[in-house]
Amino acid sequence: MDEGEREETWNDFRELVNMRPAELEKWLESDDSQNAGQHQDGGESTGHASGRRIVTILRARKDDLSDDDYRHMRKVVGYVRRHLAQRPSGDVRDTRWRYSLMNWGHDPLGG
Repeated sequence: MDEGEREETWNDFRELVNMRPAELEKWLESDDSQNAGQHQDGGESTGHASGRRIVTILRARKDDLSDDDYRHMRKVVGYVRRHLAQRPSGDVRDTRWRYSLMNWGHDPLGG
C-alpha cells in the first residue's frame, strides 16, 4: 500500500469511526453489542471482533500501523459506508442496525 492510499484510508477511517477507544471498549462489553451482527458457529460476531481490533488501531501511533492494519481500516470504512446507506426509517436509537454500526466504531447518533 503506497503512502497516498495509507493517507486516504487514515482520513476516511478517522472520519467514520466516531467513537473513542474507551467508549467503544465499554460498548463492546454490553449485551447489546455482543448480540448484534452475524455470529459464526455461535461465537463472536464479525463486527464485535472488528471492534476489538479498532480499539487497538485507535490506540496505536499512526507510524506503528501495519499494512494489515490499513487493510482492516479500509474494511471498516467500506462496512460503515454500506451500512449507513441502509439506514432504516424511524427512530434508530435501539436498533440492531445502530448496534451493528457501533461494533464497527461508528455511532450514527454520535458526533
